[in-house]
Amino acid sequence: MAYNQQLANRIREQLQDLEHIEEKEMMGGLSFLLNGKMCVGIIKDEMMCRIDPALYDESLEKTGCHEMVFTGKPMKGWVMIEETGMKSINDFKYWIQLALEYNQHAKSSKKKK
Repeated sequence: MAYNQQLANRIREQLQDLEHIEEKEMMGGLSFLLNGKMCVGIIKDEMMCRIDPALYDESLEKTGCHEMVFTGKPMKGWVMIEETGMKSINDFKYWIQLALEYNQHAKSSKKKK
């Protein structure tokens, strides 16, 4: 799977002090799960963030942010961040923090049998 290793290391650095972080290769990239729930990830060179759906439309207006389209349709509550949207450390931390905050309230996905 081809994903940006440098971005993976940036994310690891931000999450290193948290407990219950797990990395999984999925969806053609790398996902970071917190407490068993997908939180952030990487697809190619973009960061994927699971955010509060109430902040979805507002987030799409930010530089470098666009909707995540999977299987042909947008996934509300999931956004993709291009390099321009996470170039500065403050912008990068903003997106990570948004995902971490929502993770506390996010539902776990159903386990496959």
